[in-house]
Amino acid sequence: MPPETAARLAALRRGDLAGIRELRLPGGPEGRLTALPPEILGLADSLELLDLGGHALTELPAEFGRMRRLRVLFCSGNRFTRLPPVLGDCSALSQVGFRAAGLVEVPAESLSPDLRWLTLTDNRIAALPRALGERPRLQKLMLAGNRLESLPDSLSGAENLELLRIAANRFAALPGCLTALPRLAWLSWAGNPFEDRAAPGPVAAEPVAWNDLSVGPLLGEGASGRVMRTGWRPGGVGAERAVALKLFKGAMTSDGLPEREMAACLAAGAHPHLTGGLGRLADHPDGVQGLLMPLLPPGWRVLAGPPSLASCSRDVYDPALRLTRAAALRLARGVAAGAAHLHASGFGHGDLYAHNVLWDGHDGAAVLSDLGAASALPAGREGAILQRLDVRAFGLLLQELGRHAPLAESGLDGLVEACTGPDPAARPAMAEVLDTLDAAVAGAGPD
Repeated sequence: MPPETAARLAALRRGDLAGIRELRLPGGPEGRLTALPPEILGLADSLELLDLGGHALTELPAEFGRMRRLRVLFCSGNRFTRLPPVLGDCSALSQVGFRAAGLVEVPAESLSPDLRWLTLTDNRIAALPRALGERPRLQKLMLAGNRLESLPDSLSGAENLELLRIAANRFAALPGCLTALPRLAWLSWAGNPFEDRAAPGPVAAEPVAWNDLSVGPLLGEGASGRVMRTGWRPGGVGAERAVALKLFKGAMTSDGLPEREMAACLAAGAHPHLTGGLGRLADHPDGVQGLLMPLLPPGWRVLAGPPSLASCSRDVYDPALRLTRAAALRLARGVAAGAAHLHASGFGHGDLYAHNVLWDGHDGAAVLSDLGAASALPAGREGAILQRLDVRAFGLLLQELGRHAPLAESGLDGLVEACTGPDPAARPAMAEVLDTLDAAVAGAGPD
């Protein structure tokens, strides 16, 4: 196992870690645990976070329920076949991560009463218990890459659910309980049979040859991939063009499938407020999937950091961030324009967040990025309702901007209220949001 894990295990067994609140013991090719070290149970009165990712565990002992202070548990990459029922005895447990852990079954008793954030991405789960919708704090639910054909009807009562990933499953239709959830704002559903029927055909684009690229420094990194500054000489001739290359970390992301992200980027086409796509990578020596994108100007940055363990589904902003009113309005208008174009192209964004907004850091020029959760919109009322999930996410973003910019006099309180209202059908379309922001930008005086 990794040297730092071995060192922590040795310290744990000597009793040196008594009273600690966090313990991270990731496994690796050098060695993996096959059973829970019993000394961990001796930390029951203090331990709040436990990371056992990357090992070969198949179960947790019945005594694990003694972990009465444990709030966060990560067991991704292990070899469980069912979510351990003993987790339901951990009364404080609110965040549970079992990604790619071999899960087939989720017993009702495994769902802790305080459950807030559950990650079961990339397993083999075909059914979920009714108890899932009976966890009143449930806010974030990650289920991409499983074998689900339905969701429990009880989720219709999950009034605090804000983020849901059901991409790459086996849904023949969108679960009916979703379109009425009052707080749902971030949803991915690409790669299901019902989405396949709505998705446009592949966009004709020449593949980008690996040998035509000269990969440079890292520009940024997220859960799904790494973005590199890259030189591109199509066909190996002519002047080299500076572009960005996103290299995906695996065949399944927390949002869904890389090929769906690339298809959405290419189908949406060029737009001044979307990062867009130039072509798919071909012939990577390790078979890595990649997307070539336009390179943004130097100095552009993300508007905020992604959600933390504490914030769950809300981005983390730099408390020192300050925008002028004009810059904030311009930024909001740009994001709305990018989202409206995406909707007109037949896609929902599914991840409209400040951490997926890149801006110039001063004047408010901005683009909406990362279509990893983008999904093809069905026709009719259902598609219109799904668009309104992005509208709620945008309303939350606008609300957050108001904490870092003097927007109180811009008359946008009504727009925020309309975008974030509990009835999705009553929210405005993104094109209407854009019209309101166009008027606000035009009417804004000097700062």
